[in-house]
Amino acid sequence: MTTSSATTTQYTSEQFVESCGAILFDLSTQSKTVCLIHYQAKNEWLLAKGRRNCGESRHEAALREVHEETGYRAHLHPVTMYTRAPPPIDEQGHMPDKPRSYPDLTEPFIVTMRHLGDSVDDVKIIWWYIAALDEGVGAGSARAEEEFTAKFFPLEDAVKKLSFQNDRTVLQKAISLVEDC
Repeated sequence: MTTSSATTTQYTSEQFVESCGAILFDLSTQSKTVCLIHYQAKNEWLLAKGRRNCGESRHEAALREVHEETGYRAHLHPVTMYTRAPPPIDEQGHMPDKPRSYPDLTEPFIVTMRHLGDSVDDVKIIWWYIAALDEGVGAGSARAEEEFTAKFFPLEDAVKKLSFQNDRTVLQKAISLVEDC
């Protein structure tokens, strides 16, 4: 029996949890801001994310988690980005597996693989999207889950405010994609 030459790790459904999150931007004003959540119990500043429910699409989970944790309604925001995925309709036949830039994508722009606890056999997979407010920050009232407080920051301030370097990396990539639009 032949095996792949690529390093491969497989996880059964008992070994992984799938989470989805979105970087929530307010693009309604000239100076863009981004929403962070303050987790009061640990005094941590985070990006909105959470577990995907059974039967829920990844992008639906990301938008639901943003709404639950920030209180704001949002939509996926299209950006121009590189992806290894082929275009929606491949009229050219086989496409080589290499990154290509496409405009107006609402696909995940980063995936995070986090090992849970001390085990390399249990992982959390986090799919990250870019989202924009449906209405400006001042429109309506935002009601986040009790343990979170949502606050919008200027882009550079938000990067510095985040508690974890991994979140900073995700946010920096999201900012670069939004600013390139």
